[in-house]
Amino acid sequence: MKRSFSIYSVLLAGMLSFLLFVSFHTTDEKNEKEPSVHTESSTTSDLGLPQVIRTVDLNKVYTFAGEPVPADNFDAIERLDRELAVNSYYHSSTILNIKRANRFFPIIERILAENGIPDDFKYLAVAESGLQNATSSAGAKGYWQFLKAVGQQYGLEINGEIDERYHIEKSTLAACKMLNDYHRKFGSWTLVAAAYNMGIGRLSRLKDTQKANTYYELNVNEETSRYVFRIMAIKEILSNPTRFGFQIDADQLYQPLNDYAVVEVNEPVENWGDFAIKYGTNYRILKVYNPWLIDTNLTNSKRKTYEVRIPRI
Repeated sequence: MKRSFSIYSVLLAGMLSFLLFVSFHTTDEKNEKEPSVHTESSTTSDLGLPQVIRTVDLNKVYTFAGEPVPADNFDAIERLDRELAVNSYYHSSTILNIKRANRFFPIIERILAENGIPDDFKYLAVAESGLQNATSSAGAKGYWQFLKAVGQQYGLEINGEIDERYHIEKSTLAACKMLNDYHRKFGSWTLVAAAYNMGIGRLSRLKDTQKANTYYELNVNEETSRYVFRIMAIKEILSNPTRFGFQIDADQLYQPLNDYAVVEVNEPVENWGDFAIKYGTNYRILKVYNPWLIDTNLTNSKRKTYEVRIPRI
């Protein structure tokens, strides 16, 4: 009896093991043939990126100030390609550049034209400062990034109360004088732009040492090596932003600050805050319209006449 019970127990255990194996095997086969929806979804949406990345077409003539990039120079084309790629996908900076250009380009374009400077140099100002009153680590300031000594050399007033590197019209005029001086030296606007970045003396020495005739033949530091190509990339994008995917409505552009009255100041100003209130504005807005006023007061011991802009609100 005990022996019969043992045989029965063994048979029952074997049957249960077989049924359990078949069940698991069937489930595994089903899983292999019919992957779960969750797995497919994870592969598609969690790991995929909803964007299309394209390179910029290089099969056209690229120019700066009327001077073409040599199409048969593979090194020049690859350097241009790098800057087009970098700046095409530098979204936040490019959006702000497009918006600011609407405010400042009309002023810059007029002054460049009046002084015989090619219009493309407005993009140099973008490359230098992003059309902001920026300050570099070397102490260069303003829209055109003048060092103090150079700014003073070209007629800008720079002291503890006034800094005309922050004056859009006056600094642009100073830049034009400098650019024309450089062009008389080099005879090439592309070399002028390179000299603006690295300095006229350094560029002259390198040009002579390397026996180079053009910017594209020069072996210079990385910043200057990229500089002119960066300006050309900025030009391409800002000239046709929609082609590069930047959709910015007209009402989102920064408007020119041209609705103002001018108050002539030829005496000391004890406090620009009081001055602002007197003329119906506030200290912050007064400085937005006159960023070249860099202190809270004006000593003006020489009784020089300054034109201060007061917004019409």
